[in-house]
Amino acid sequence: MSKGKTKPAREGLNASPTHLLHRALQLALDFHADAAGPSALTQRQFTVLAAASNAEGLTQNDLVRATGIDRSTLADLVARLLAKGLLLRERSATDGRANTVRLSDAGRDALAQGAGAATTADQRLLGLLSPKKRDGFMKTLASLAAAADAPPPAKEAKAAKTTKAAKTDKAAKPAKTDRTKKKRRKGAKKAKATGPISEAAA
Repeated sequence: MSKGKTKPAREGLNASPTHLLHRALQLALDFHADAAGPSALTQRQFTVLAAASNAEGLTQNDLVRATGIDRSTLADLVARLLAKGLLLRERSATDGRANTVRLSDAGRDALAQGAGAATTADQRLLGLLSPKKRDGFMKTLASLAAAADAPPPAKEAKAAKTTKAAKTDKAAKPAKTDRTKKKRRKGAKKAKATGPISEAAA
């Protein structure tokens, strides 16, 4: 940061990491659009092609996991890339109900041509940070991405808690039943020892 510039105030929306991440993403998308030009692949189209190039026969679910793009947006992206002839759709060899996609020759060419714009955008974005901060920035982004891929801990904890509570209740019920039975047996013995009340005594 050069002299004369002031740090942004951390208040209002600028105090929200969600908002700041959204702003940073929009900046990255703008940088890619500037580097690629209006007729080239968008950043997300490039991402889908890059994911498809890493493995043959990916399903839509595979692409959602690989790219982090939501399902409805990804479906639209795949449809556009299919229409452009950059992706080819095939029936899955392992699941007859699913379709898979792979790069066409034109898709491989488009991916190769788009790599330069992607690299330029990445370099421009990192160039906004000092060299000392770039490594930490990349590690932070990698940590957040890993957290996004991990299973939600809240659901696991809730399931474990429910299972534990069920086991506790199940173990406690016999004990309560045993106490009730003992109490009844004790009452029966007492009544037997006392005997029935005679009419004369009444």
